[in-house]
Amino acid sequence: MFSPNGKLVVSASDDGSVKLWDTSTGKQCGVLEGHTDRINSVVFSPNGKLVVSASSDHTVGLWDTSTGKQCEVLEAHTNSVNSAVFSPDGNLIASASADETVRLLDAPTGKQCGILEGHTLEVNSVAFSPNGKLVASASWDRTARLWDASTGKQCAVLDGHTSYVNSAVFSPDGKLVASASLDSTVRLWDTSTGKQCGVFEGHAYDVNSAVFSPDGKLVASASWDGTVRLWDTRNKATIEIIETQDTIKIMKFSNDGTHLHTSRGILQLKSSPHSGGNREPPHTLTHSLYVTDQWITCNMKKLLWLPVDYRLSCSAINDTANLLVIGSLSGRVTFISFDFTALPAAYLQPSVKVAVTAGKGFLGLVGC
Repeated sequence: MFSPNGKLVVSASDDGSVKLWDTSTGKQCGVLEGHTDRINSVVFSPNGKLVVSASSDHTVGLWDTSTGKQCEVLEAHTNSVNSAVFSPDGNLIASASADETVRLLDAPTGKQCGILEGHTLEVNSVAFSPNGKLVASASWDRTARLWDASTGKQCAVLDGHTSYVNSAVFSPDGKLVASASLDSTVRLWDTSTGKQCGVFEGHAYDVNSAVFSPDGKLVASASWDGTVRLWDTRNKATIEIIETQDTIKIMKFSNDGTHLHTSRGILQLKSSPHSGGNREPPHTLTHSLYVTDQWITCNMKKLLWLPVDYRLSCSAINDTANLLVIGSLSGRVTFISFDFTALPAAYLQPSVKVAVTAGKGFLGLVGC
């Protein structure tokens, strides 16, 4: 994950380490050591000064990005911690665990300030509402739940899925929650009542994640069926299907709603995210970069072949700098900067095949 200002990247590994990297040089600038088991998630605080990590060693780690030093080891859970996130103001941390609870932690002090109990199986993910007043959790018990962040009290049980719930996210206005499930559906819920207000059906297999567009009018969902679907929240219809051929676990919309930032790269959307069907051009990104099992693609065309040691387990893209970072199972973190002016114009025409192109510092296998 990139820091909010794009100057750092944080990576986490099965070896229990968290590392910081300088994006201007690609050099490692910090090793955050303290966990004794695999890291399941890692995120920056909203101001970029802290990193929180969730580990299978039952702990949550809090780290200072300026020094690389561990601020706190939060030993609140009794089983693997699957996810940890900051509240919008950065003052709270919510962590979801296999011990069937969500814990609230005070970020400045590292002290536990709430236990959200009610789930009957492992909790997979957790999210704060945009105003920070509510927490949504998703669990293997086939439910998502809403909680009051200030009191820790359960507000609603979002019950309707027929299999594990992988994730739950709030709409930008906080009025809706979208939950993604192994039952192949995404469901919409009214946060004021806890009632189901929509079902998105069409995926052929488990749905990993769902996310709202910035205006709240669209939901994007990613599935093990190798597709990303775009849904209209008003008429509950599919308006676009993107064949990714790979599994995407994490997504978010670009600020202008024209692209999806995913754990495998950036996908350009053909459907308008704006009312009236008027497509606005991207603000910064001119090309979509996406990583399959063996290739980096540009606009879904093969651009650069990846040797085995460079194939990804996770990735992140800074679209303003056209910078791709790939974390590989080999333990390597690779920084790749793209100069799209170096690509021959003919390459962007799908009828033309190019074997090798080089120039302006770019070298890659293309169109093979």
